[in-house]
Amino acid sequence: MTQLGHLSGLAAATGTPAADFSDTPWWLSLIKAVLLFVFLLVQTLLVIWFERRVIGRMQQRPGPNRVGPFGLLQTLADGVKLALKEDLTPKNADKLMFIIAPIIAGAMAFVSFAIIPVSGNVWMFGHYTPLQLTDTPVAVLLVLAVAGVGVYGIVLAGWSSGSTYPLLGGLRSSAQVISYEIAMGLALVAVFLYAGSMSTSQIVLAQGHGVWYIIPAFFSFIIYVVTMVGETNRLPFDLAEGEGELTGGFHTEYSSLKFAMFFLGEYVNMFTVSALATTLFLGGWQAPPGIAAIDGGLFNHGWWGVLWFVIKLWIFMFFFVWLRGSLPRVRYDQFMKLGWKLMIPSTLVWVVVIAFIRASNAGFLGETQVSLFGRNIHRATLIVIAATAVLVLAAAWIWDAGAARRQEAADRTQVPDEVDPFAGGHPVPPLPGQRLVEPMPVLTAASGPRVTRESSREDDVRQKEPRG
Repeated sequence: MTQLGHLSGLAAATGTPAADFSDTPWWLSLIKAVLLFVFLLVQTLLVIWFERRVIGRMQQRPGPNRVGPFGLLQTLADGVKLALKEDLTPKNADKLMFIIAPIIAGAMAFVSFAIIPVSGNVWMFGHYTPLQLTDTPVAVLLVLAVAGVGVYGIVLAGWSSGSTYPLLGGLRSSAQVISYEIAMGLALVAVFLYAGSMSTSQIVLAQGHGVWYIIPAFFSFIIYVVTMVGETNRLPFDLAEGEGELTGGFHTEYSSLKFAMFFLGEYVNMFTVSALATTLFLGGWQAPPGIAAIDGGLFNHGWWGVLWFVIKLWIFMFFFVWLRGSLPRVRYDQFMKLGWKLMIPSTLVWVVVIAFIRASNAGFLGETQVSLFGRNIHRATLIVIAATAVLVLAAAWIWDAGAARRQEAADRTQVPDEVDPFAGGHPVPPLPGQRLVEPMPVLTAASGPRVTRESSREDDVRQKEPRG
């Protein structure tokens, strides 16, 4: 722990990443890149099997259990089958862009994982090197930039197909990803303020001599979890692939290996955003606090970091699977309203609050300290926290009052007893308690006024009554 704190302080003071690649020759970097590629491919095969098995259990069915032990080879068999399918290209497609789009979507998913520290320094082939492909002073921004480039693959796929539904799916996905990347980037600002760096290795080490950032930046973590589901087009936010609205979405016209590239890119993106969440909020490759203290940090360095990193990674993967098996798809307007009207404004306010808390902890708002629960805390920090709590309670009260007024106004709204479903030129379903006005044939409608179901019933009764 002392070594971690020393490295963290040194890197923060110089503004450089904590990872040291001075003893890493180019061929070792190439080996690490190949190992990272294989790791992601194997994890993708496993998570597809895991998802089908878990959702099968949630829906009281077995899931894949025929090919290989426990059905483990089912994903591999499906991949081979997909590769052997006929590769079709639509007649009206832009063939060059049609081919480039899945390559962009698949390749960008792998690039982002390059800056993720899977573990600390380890011995590999006689060299002491970080188990990380590369790192930069703005590594986290690199992930956001690569995710933005990945959107081009989806947009090009929808446009180049020469079909309406893929185009609508591409437009939906681009608007969705751009909207939620804004909230995601704002959520990460709080972590940058706490760590004092955007380097992933530095952020991990900054959590080694304190608490994981999931505690002080809990609101950022919640926002990030929501945005990472929207970023990866997963349920309940897979609106770019709505089967009932857009058939298959932006990849409707794709088949064989081109479709496999989109499929692979989606799952690798899930691992990328989960790895970033692990790095920024859960201490990265470091062991949990209790285990990290055993025998002076015996289980908190070297190859042990891979174990803790993979465990945290799969916690997020189970979360993805759990959401898919539990929640229905939301409406597109609700999803965009959530991002623009709630998440982005609230994250902006949260960043301002964190900035004030960091400034007060650094003594910029006064040096007076108060003893609380055996710890000395700056009085300005307590004032900022109290003011934030009051503002949150006031906002909640205003929101509830407005919701009550809107509900009261809706209750007072007079709903007509009858509704003509074709009055506006297209069928409109009735509201609860309304009766439909039955449509009449053209000749009948021209010969007299419109007759409703109720009036026709009254005429039948009058005709059947005996005349006295």
